[in-house]
Amino acid sequence: MKLSFTKMQGCANDYIYLDCRASGVPADIAALAQRLSARHFSVGADGIICICAPVTPGADGRMRIFNADGSEAQMCGNGVRCVAEWLYTHGVAKPRLAIDTGAGCKTVTRMGARLWQVEMGEYTTMAAALPAVNMGEGPLVDCPLEVEGKRWQVTCIGVGNPHCVTVVEDVDSLKLEAIGPAFEHHANFPERINTEFVQVVDAAHLKMRVWERGSGETWACGTGACAVAVACVTLNNAGKRDEELKVIAKGGELKVTYRKDDSVILKGPATLVFDGVIDIPDKIVSK
Repeated sequence: MKLSFTKMQGCANDYIYLDCRASGVPADIAALAQRLSARHFSVGADGIICICAPVTPGADGRMRIFNADGSEAQMCGNGVRCVAEWLYTHGVAKPRLAIDTGAGCKTVTRMGARLWQVEMGEYTTMAAALPAVNMGEGPLVDCPLEVEGKRWQVTCIGVGNPHCVTVVEDVDSLKLEAIGPAFEHHANFPERINTEFVQVVDAAHLKMRVWERGSGETWACGTGACAVAVACVTLNNAGKRDEELKVIAKGGELKVTYRKDDSVILKGPATLVFDGVIDIPDKIVSK
């Protein structure tokens, strides 16, 4: 069976995009995500994003995201910008798009060529919404968390996806492949957690690395950048409400505004890598 796809990336947070508006999501999508996301052995990506028909009246499309391990996530800030760019270049050339996600319908506005702004909505630091256990009801701001015998100070934030943010002195020196899985699978996070390690460069610049549940270390994370900005403003480490913060990931720069009404705005690029066709077995066996 031949499968047509588009590879896109937002700050090197790269996904394989499938046009599922007419056909629906493939029945074997979890196994497909595992197979096609494998770097060096296949197309290679952080996962698959299916562009589907909208469910909200008046919306322009729907995004469903499947991580490299086949699990489904609720939201992807970089992915939704790429969906907007894909729709814009495939017949929905509107400067303002409404896209359904697992975290609600998001408004995405074109700010220039391959540049989009997402209204991410409000965040939460309450334990039940993440979810988190054994940490109190919340708000989970500047809380102690023991991970494999080491104590970390963390702020847990839901921005469509659940995030655990911790401030460090030197983000580049961390061995994420060693510590990331322990955060992701910590008993306090029954549905796993995305973890951001953030270094404050100055009042307007943050530098982060991210370990995403289901994908490992990725070169950027849109919802993670939002969580990092909210955490650092809340902790008075950097930035102010209604002021744009620059969040530097391994793959590029994202801009986040944490508004006084508790909503979050994310701005960044959405870039086509290539279109392709791949032969896949009629029945895929997950790895």
